[in-house]
Amino acid sequence: MRNICVVGTGYVGLVTGVCFADLGNNVTCVDIDPRKLELLRAGKSPIYEPGLEELLERNIRAGRLSFTDSYTIGLDGADFAFITVGTPMGNDGSADLKYVRAAARSIGEAISGSVIVIDKSTVPVGTGDMVAEIIREHARVDLSFEVVSNPEFLREGSAVSDFFKPDRIVLGCSNREAAESVATLHEVLGTSVIITDLRTAEMIKYASNAFLATRISFINEIAQICEKLGADVKEVARGMGADRRIGPHFLDAGIGYGGSCFPKDVLALHHMAATAGCHPQLLQAVMDINQDARTRFVAKVETLLGSLEGVTVGVLGLAFKPNTDDMREAPSIEIIQALQAKGARVKAYDPVSMEHADDMLPSATFCATAYDAAKEADALLIVTEWNEFKQLDWERLKRYMRRPIVVDGRNLYDQGEMAKRGFVYWGVGRGTQPQVEDAVLV
Repeated sequence: MRNICVVGTGYVGLVTGVCFADLGNNVTCVDIDPRKLELLRAGKSPIYEPGLEELLERNIRAGRLSFTDSYTIGLDGADFAFITVGTPMGNDGSADLKYVRAAARSIGEAISGSVIVIDKSTVPVGTGDMVAEIIREHARVDLSFEVVSNPEFLREGSAVSDFFKPDRIVLGCSNREAAESVATLHEVLGTSVIITDLRTAEMIKYASNAFLATRISFINEIAQICEKLGADVKEVARGMGADRRIGPHFLDAGIGYGGSCFPKDVLALHHMAATAGCHPQLLQAVMDINQDARTRFVAKVETLLGSLEGVTVGVLGLAFKPNTDDMREAPSIEIIQALQAKGARVKAYDPVSMEHADDMLPSATFCATAYDAAKEADALLIVTEWNEFKQLDWERLKRYMRRPIVVDGRNLYDQGEMAKRGFVYWGVGRGTQPQVEDAVLV
């Protein structure tokens, strides 16, 4: 059993702490939010993540997991201290490191013995050196510590599974012995461990996320071309993905990426590159295409309805992806705001994220079910691909809607089947667009 302190209980911190506890370690999580601590001590997760709350309750009962607002308590006897605080987007596009700096200072002031500090937050290249400098400045002179970069690759909605079945573990440190010590924490997971230097480890995270975002923007640009030329992007992606050099992942055309990682990390990498005197034109294109995907989606709705002034639009899905309640940089926000700016009334439904969406979209009407969102709607928009949307009762929906128009931002449905059911259906990159006259005359 190892003694582990985890600083921060957001998505990364809470999953990290709970899962390390489930592996038999003694884990203390530190957070300064009293409301969050109250929930966690009661065994309630403040975030929606499949499987997380069950592990949380089990490890609290087993006495392996505790929560505190005291760095001194959290670091008492700790062998490892993970920094998992947020790094939000700054006004200039750079990553805001104020929480990382605060955590490093508090760790320096509180540690009383040798400890390995592990930076798991997504941070700009060079942050590990900064963290070491801050700890050294505020720590006692005779204290020994090392800083290791261990970027996370957890996907919201499958974070617990990703923790226990990672593709790889990346560790960066100038002291290989310290990195190997951190590697022992992950031995039981049976995955490959890549040990490199601090700055390279930090860059691996940004390069990975930027590449995945690039794949999404690439297939969305292909989708736009498919619509103009009458090809089907789903079949194009299937043909591309069958090539082992390409693979099928992240080739689903839609309304672009969102969430707490891709938008922030691509912009931060762009900022780092520009600041270093590089010309990150591909990264700029990735961001431009992603933004354009939302704009074109709203334009499709306007094209089919003729005008958005005074119409009612039903929106299915608000979270940036299924199996999470995270609304950060969710495409739904921009889409709904654009619809409302053009005069539309919006009724929306999401299985888990409406509580969070309420503050961001105060003018929208939130509904109890997908069917309620469709009542008297002139069009129904698919924004998040939740499983419960995959087999809707379309006859029921058609009776509820004022006009049977579906604009599918996730390509969930077969356009031929939707046409047979009597719907005017428009997906993303699925060939020739439906005729506007069909939508108007229904």
